[in-house]
Amino acid sequence: MSMIKKSLAMIVLSATTMSAYANQCSTVRFADVGWTDITATTAVASELLKGMGYKTRTDLLSVPVTYSSLANGDIDVFLGNWMPTMEADIAKYREAGTVETVRANLEGAKYTLAVPKYVYDSGIKRFSDLVKNADKFKNRIYGIEPGNDGNRLIQSMIDQDAFGLKDFNLVESSEAGMVSQVARAVRRNQWIVYLGWAPHPMNQAVEMEYLAEGDEFFGPNYGGANIYTNVRSNYLNECKNVGQLLKNLEFSLEMESALMEDILNKKIKPSKAAQQWLKNNPQLLNKWLNGVQTLSGDDAIKAVSDYVNANA
Repeated sequence: MSMIKKSLAMIVLSATTMSAYANQCSTVRFADVGWTDITATTAVASELLKGMGYKTRTDLLSVPVTYSSLANGDIDVFLGNWMPTMEADIAKYREAGTVETVRANLEGAKYTLAVPKYVYDSGIKRFSDLVKNADKFKNRIYGIEPGNDGNRLIQSMIDQDAFGLKDFNLVESSEAGMVSQVARAVRRNQWIVYLGWAPHPMNQAVEMEYLAEGDEFFGPNYGGANIYTNVRSNYLNECKNVGQLLKNLEFSLEMESALMEDILNKKIKPSKAAQQWLKNNPQLLNKWLNGVQTLSGDDAIKAVSDYVNANA
């Protein structure tokens, strides 16, 4: 009789554990660090999950808080691990096993200092050319939000007097603030140097060029980068269905640029831009939803298709 009770207790405990995991997995918690490319990809992932019957939550956090939140279990997924420039941000968490990397979700990105083309054509082609024209740049390099990895790299150059930049100042604001400052400078034909990256509509909004010589700080090939998906420890095992989706998710430069154009310049809400993009590009659902089911175990491709067609 005691063995029967023990077996029943184990069954109840197993069912309770499975139920706890199901409840834990039914809401997927994302971090967004305020960059439009990550806002766009997070919106796409969120809309896929909503179509599959999941709930999603996105918190706007700085890069350092994103990683501490992944480590302590407050966040499940981060789609914006730019590498190699974010190595210092993720290293200690990766080594501790509190943050895991799923895969590269975008390849062929870039991330380094840039100038308008008319400044480049005037002879500013390398990092070392900046100090020779410090007065024209007003000794300023424009970055984005405080705590950002790119800002940190710029400040490191200044602190180390790399390229003779010790008298330059980092101007921190936000992605939108920096882009507005660049647009204003271009309208006035003023000189400006700033943190540039692709994918981003800034590459189409103004004629711009990336500067050489930044390999030591931003990496080779003009800050050539891949962007990775991170999750909290053991998330892929606990939430296998969402984990399979994350293993499948891969974006393109063209896709992200198009979505960012909709969000930044056409002022379309990220969720609506993602819905419209998914409706117009249904062929990707077969790849992204391969081996994936809805929360209730049904056909994910049909469910997501029905969802975006009804909402886009």
